[in-house]
Parts: sequence; structure tokens; C-alpha cells
Amino acid sequence: MKLNYKRTLFVGFAFFLICLFWQAYDNIVPKILIDKFGMSQTWSGVIMALDNVLALFMLPLFGSISDKCKSKLGRRTPFILIGTICACVLFVGLSFADNLQLKNLGPAARFVTGSDGLRSIDAEGMKSIYDATEGMILETTDEGKQFVLGKDISEKEFLSIKAEIRTEEGKTAVNPVFSNYVVPAREAYAATVKDANKLPLALFVIVLLLLLVSMATFRSPAVALMPDVTIKPLRSKANAIINLMGTAGGILVLALGMVFATGKYYNAMISYTGYFSLIAGLMLLALLVFLWKVKEPKLVEKMKADSAKYGIEEVDADAPENLRKLSKEEKQSLFFILASIVLWFMGYNAVTSKYSVYAGTVLNLDYNSTLLIAQAAAIVAYLPVGMVASKLGRKKTIMAGIIMLTTAFFVASFLRQGSPAFVMNLMFALAGIGWATINVNSFPMVVELAKGGNVGKYTGFYYTASMAAQTLTPLFSGYLMDTTGTMTVLFPYATLFAALAFFTMIFVKHGDSKPEARKGLEAMDVDD
Repeated sequence: MKLNYKRTLFVGFAFFLICLFWQAYDNIVPKILIDKFGMSQTWSGVIMALDNVLALFMLPLFGSISDKCKSKLGRRTPFILIGTICACVLFVGLSFADNLQLKNLGPAARFVTGSDGLRSIDAEGMKSIYDATEGMILETTDEGKQFVLGKDISEKEFLSIKAEIRTEEGKTAVNPVFSNYVVPAREAYAATVKDANKLPLALFVIVLLLLLVSMATFRSPAVALMPDVTIKPLRSKANAIINLMGTAGGILVLALGMVFATGKYYNAMISYTGYFSLIAGLMLLALLVFLWKVKEPKLVEKMKADSAKYGIEEVDADAPENLRKLSKEEKQSLFFILASIVLWFMGYNAVTSKYSVYAGTVLNLDYNSTLLIAQAAAIVAYLPVGMVASKLGRKKTIMAGIIMLTTAFFVASFLRQGSPAFVMNLMFALAGIGWATINVNSFPMVVELAKGGNVGKYTGFYYTASMAAQTLTPLFSGYLMDTTGTMTVLFPYATLFAALAFFTMIFVKHGDSKPEARKGLEAMDVDD
């Protein structure tokens, strides 16, 4: 028997639409919170952690609930159907709450182009910003010097600042004076507007919470579907296809970000209604393809028949007496696998949740292009990684991935504005390959310890660990940036946690693809 790539591809459409959402969410929501609501890195980290707080109990809960579901559509499909529709409606609704704040910001949110072709903020908007922030400390440099409007820079000087300058080569570039004075002043102005009228923020947070609940109801069921329909020895390779589909969703969003120019400084105050509506439409389209091609009950029965044919341990998912009890050694391995998941997500998610801001602040780069390179590298790596793991084992492959991820973050720690862009792109490509290597094999290691009746529960364990990390890391990294006064601590922070994950993986002794199963499949000319 060989892995049915076409069938697995269609199963992956559920993960594809999930990743469409999360890529857009991670890129845009922190920008909205900082640019339009004037939040600090710490408080934006708190908001960004909400989905992970909800996920800590909702993902295991809905994973277990879906284990017991007896719908005609199957155990997982009803959750994917209802959750996706609700999430799409709420995602578009989120942009309307954002538009309320944008309207309140008025001219301060508008860029205009002067007779010389250089952009600047609307004159009335600049006056509003200055009046609201005069005398406020706006920035602390690496040397510790504090800039105060009204003291270090006069009103006349402030109002004359343009957003762009022309370089000696005649090209247009962001004015560093604009970045140092106007951007933090406008963020401070946005905070005063938010404090004067809290309705837009209240609506934004309420809709955001409902949206995150909708996403949480079907994430575990969607991911648990792959092991439901795939025999155990093929799951690393199948998970490579699933992750490839998810990465394709992320790449599509990044490409759309480049089309909409969401990473450009002059679009920091745009309305995202059209962008969010397009993402929601693509999610619904992916859902329709999934429902058309994936008949869950039929695929589950085929998996059971294949498992029986090749003598692979599998049980009736509906029989509670068949739920697996782990030995002491297996429990220890599960603990260290989950600890490793926490650690590498602490490092990786800190970068992904802050990089859209970091790229513009520290590197003066468009975050879309750099992240796109990482995603493209991951796509290229997924299938080879699955094949390597089938030969060397999942644990060794994961540890190689951790080394790549740690190396990429370590080198990125030394890059600043003016550093060659290709170096950062190269490091993100390496990080993408490393992350693909880890992702393809870590989830199968967890569910390898499960039996058919509790795959959803073990999927919940996996996501509880990853979401616990993603809950804490935006808070820790944001607080660290605020207290040190610089975003440059981001990559050293990520490097530390990625390196720690290597050491916890050393103690994992179970969850690897079994050598005897691999040999048996090879003897039967089975592609594992």
C-alpha cells in the first residue's frame, strides 16, 4: 500500500483554510493594535495571547468532543463546517470595528502626496498629533537619549517633517526623522483617541473573542482527521502533505499582503475590510472543496481495513474500553515531547507574532517578502523531510530541524537596518526548513501514543502544549522589548528557547515510527 497523496491533499484543505486565517491574523492584528489603538508591545502581546488562552482548554475539549461525535458526516467534519462559516463572518466583522477607530483618527490617519512627489501625513492630522502629544517622551534610543516634543523639536519643525526623502541615487526612502518622531507620536495620539472613545476597542475585542472561539472549535478536529484516515506508518509522510497545504495557505496570504501592500508604512492606517473579505472568501472556497472531496466515514473505514490488512495495531474508535493506557516510560516521553513543543513554539511564535512590526522598525524591510521566503522554503522541504524521517526516524529528524532553527535565529540576532537583505532572507529560508522538519514529525510522535478512540484527545495534548507557549511568549517577548526599550532582543530570545528544545528532545524515547513496522512495510513493498 502507498500513501494516497491526492486524498491526503484534499484532507489538507481543512488545514489550508485554518492557515489562511492565522497568517492574516498574526500579520495584521498586532499592526492594528499598535498603529490604530496605540497599544504598547506588552498590551498588544496580551491581546495576541487571547487565542492561545482560549485554546488551552478549548482545543483539548473539542478534540475530545469530536472523538465522541456520531454525525452522518463523521466525527470531525461537522466542527469544520460550522466553525469555518462562523469564523468567516466574524473575520469580516472585525474589520468594521477597526474602521470605527480609523474614522476617529481622522486626518492623522491620512497620507498625502506633495508637489515634489513625497508623502507626508495630512497637515491637519499632523497638527492634531502634535497638539495631543506635546511634551510627551516619544522614544529612547540605544544611547538612552529621550526625545520630547516641544523641547527637542518645535511645532514648526514637527509640522514640516515629511514621511519620505530622496536618496543620492534619486530613489524614495522612509525619512528616519519621520520614523523617530512622527510614528511614535501618532501611536501616542492613537492611544489618546482610544482613551477618549473606548467603544471601537470594546467592539474590536468582543468580535475578536467570538472569532477566536469559532476557530478553536474546529482546529483539533481538523488536525485529528489526518490520523483518522491514515495508517500509523504513513502519518509522517501524510503530515508533510497536510503541513504543505497549510504553508500554501500562508504563502497565499503573504502574496496577497504584497498585492495590498500591507507591509508598507504608508498603509499602516488602511481599512482592512476588502483584505479580510478576500481571506474569508478563500476560506469558504477551501471549505467547499473539502466537503466535496472528503467523505470522512468512508475514509475512516478504509483506514481500518488497511490497518487490519497489514497487521498494524488499530482499534475501534467507538469502543471506550480500547482507550490506551500509557506505561511509565511512555508517559515520560510524552512529557518531554510536550515540553519540547512548548520550548520551540516559545521561540518561533515570538518571531512570527512580532516580525511584522520588527521588520519595519529595526530592518526597514517589508515583512511580507521575508516571511514568503520562509514559507516557500518550508514547502520545498515538507516532502523530503517526511521521506528522511521514514528512514532515520522522527526524533533524529526533529533534532536536526531544531539545530537549523536555532542557527537561523542566532544569526538574525546580529542583523540591523543596512545589513544585506539577502542574509535575513537566507536565515528565514533556513528557519522555514527547520520549522518544516520539526512540524512534520512532532504531531505524529504525539498521536503515535494514541489509539483510534482518543486521537482527538492526544491532538488536544499537542495543541495545549503549543498554545501554552503561544500564550506566554507574546507577553514575555513584548514585556522584554518594552523594558529594554528595543526590539532587538527578539531574536536572542527566540534563539534561547529553540536551543533548550534540543536538550528536552534528548530524553524522548517513545513516539518514533517503529523500526519493525518500517521493515515490515518495506518487505511488502509498501511506501511508508
